[in-house]
Amino acid sequence: MFLFVDEVTIKLIAGKGGDGCTSFHHEKSRPNMGPDGGNGGRGANIILEVDKSLNTLVDLRYKKIIKGEKGVNGKGSDCHGANAKDVIIKVPEGTVITDLGKNLVIGDLITDKEKFIVAHGGRGGRGNHAFATHENPDPHLSEKGEPGEEKVIKCELKVLADVGLIGMPSVGKSTLLSIISASKPKIAAYHFTTLTPNLGVVNLQDHRKFIMADLPGLIEGASQGLGLGKKFLKHATRTKVLAHVIDMGSSEGRDPIQDYKIIRKEIESYGQNLAKKREVIIANKMDLFGAEDNLAKFKKAYPKLEVLAISALNNENIAQSLKRIADILEEEKDKVVVEAENLDTVKYIFEEEKPFTIKKEGDVWVVSGDKIKKIFEMTRFDEEESVLRFARILKALKVEEELEKMGAKRGDEVAILDYIFEFKD
Repeated sequence: MFLFVDEVTIKLIAGKGGDGCTSFHHEKSRPNMGPDGGNGGRGANIILEVDKSLNTLVDLRYKKIIKGEKGVNGKGSDCHGANAKDVIIKVPEGTVITDLGKNLVIGDLITDKEKFIVAHGGRGGRGNHAFATHENPDPHLSEKGEPGEEKVIKCELKVLADVGLIGMPSVGKSTLLSIISASKPKIAAYHFTTLTPNLGVVNLQDHRKFIMADLPGLIEGASQGLGLGKKFLKHATRTKVLAHVIDMGSSEGRDPIQDYKIIRKEIESYGQNLAKKREVIIANKMDLFGAEDNLAKFKKAYPKLEVLAISALNNENIAQSLKRIADILEEEKDKVVVEAENLDTVKYIFEEEKPFTIKKEGDVWVVSGDKIKKIFEMTRFDEEESVLRFARILKALKVEEELEKMGAKRGDEVAILDYIFEFKD
């Protein structure tokens, strides 16, 4: 059984950088020839890569956490550690990536083999050779590897198709797709038989071809989340042309004009870019009694709409209609398909990131922040020079100055992560 999964949430932990090495070169006759500690290697990046053979995110459904390997530690004799092998995650064309921590869309992958580094591996820590200066030619310090990026992301698939079949349930979209392509969608005589988008390749006798997607039947209120509509209206945003299938035979007692009004309202509520897409009406079930009268009323109500009358059941006028759709696609070929307003983005507000925050919890001053955390985790506290360097960095960031402004006294306890320090000169 084919399982279509178009949305997954996963946690990514990129690889930590390898640790730098503190080492000094020694030879029998020359005991101290200076520092030769090598740098650590970069941690593994986590990369999303488009694979056009995929059409679902099902492979990621049960991968709640994906981790990258740590870079190799540096060694003496100026031996740098190797970079860790990147983690490659294959995704279908049309995958949109959202960073849930920031609630921002960070990637939109639509081209085969396209790669996107979604979580960067940490850089390798520097060995003591890298810290050698004229003032301090023999440094006794090195860095631990930088932590890799951690993110919780949502991968959302938006089907890439040239033509999107939209319309009320049971108007014949799946039947039409099964006739004109190799697709074999499930078809039954009840509503919502299409629970996932079905893709089909349409090949014409003049050697033109295009991809058509049968999107789930919509209902009134779909754009607000009723039924399956909002979940799959997003797939229509990728298409060049909307083919609106209408039951012109009123086989279930519905009014074709009213059906059209309802679907148009949902499309316009979802987004103006979607509403502005080129539209063609496929008047289906023209074999039924009363269909011709309904068609005449519809054309009178909407004289500017292009209407293609067919009978999917009897295979009538389908070939001619497909040729016309192919012509329309050629007319629309230079238009942009990706609709930015439908990527669930938020307003981007960029502010200068504060390197740290300070708050008092009981008698302890707690210093926190991503930058402080990174510096702390890369410091070797078993090396005196490394500890002094850490203190100099905090002073340069004005942590000490801010503590004094907030009322901290010498001798007070200051917490960074799980460690407690004494605030002193």
